[in-house]
This record gives sequence, C-alpha cells and structure tokens, in this order.
Amino acid sequence: MTKAEPRNIGIVLEKPKQNCNDMKCPFHGHLSMRGRQFTGTAISTKMRKTAVIEFERLHFIKKYERYEKRRTKLKVHNPECINAKDGDIVRIMECRPLSKTKNFVIIQKLGSEKGFKEKMELREAAKVLAKKEEETKPEKKGEQ
Repeated sequence: MTKAEPRNIGIVLEKPKQNCNDMKCPFHGHLSMRGRQFTGTAISTKMRKTAVIEFERLHFIKKYERYEKRRTKLKVHNPECINAKDGDIVRIMECRPLSKTKNFVIIQKLGSEKGFKEKMELREAAKVLAKKEEETKPEKKGEQ
C-alpha cells in the first residue's frame, strides 16, 4: 500500500481527499478505531491537532418522568487531512487513549452548522450577564 492511498478504517464513509503525515490519523496513520460514534459540532479548534466537540443528549429524570437536555464536551484529535474548523458538524469515533483527555478522533466532516456564530455570541453574553448579576447581588447583614 502506498502512502497516498487512504487505508480502510472498517466503516463505510468517504475518505478524505487531502493527504497527511499524521501517525494518529485513522486514514493515513496506524490508529485503529473501536467503540462508540457520535455526531457533534466543533466549538473550538484553537489547540494544535485538537478540537473540542459538543453534542446534546437527553437525560431522563425519574421523579418527573421527563427528559432534560444536557450538553457533552469532548476533546478529540483533529487530523490534518480533515482539518475541521469552528462550527463544523463532524462525526467522531472512539480509539485508544491519545493523551490524558483525548480518546476520540474526527473521522468525517459533515458540513457546517447554521447560526453557529450567533449561538456562541449569545452564550458569551449570557455568561457576562450572569457574572454581573452575581457581582451586584446584595450581601447579607450577618456576613462580613
């Protein structure tokens, strides 16, 4: 097998058109895949060869017999051949531990999320507002 030809990772999906020299790439390196698959949005790609992926899941609350939405953030390996950016919807798959916190790798870029920038700006504004409210909260008389 030549270096230019991407290897088969065991699931059916479109192989990346770009080549890379990353040994931790499932297509061009020696990384084997196993276990769970998730689809999420890349919310940060500031780290080198690492992205933070976020996806929502439903959690059942037994007392009220209802579901609530929860968000999960995972640090994943971002190979050079895929090169996901902020706001991209990606498919990730479990692999061996690549570092202390990275156990997943991006295997496919599915597109970009509509309204991603606006959503992130609103989250930041909500954080700032909550911080201001906390600072202006009146202290109790007994505390000093």
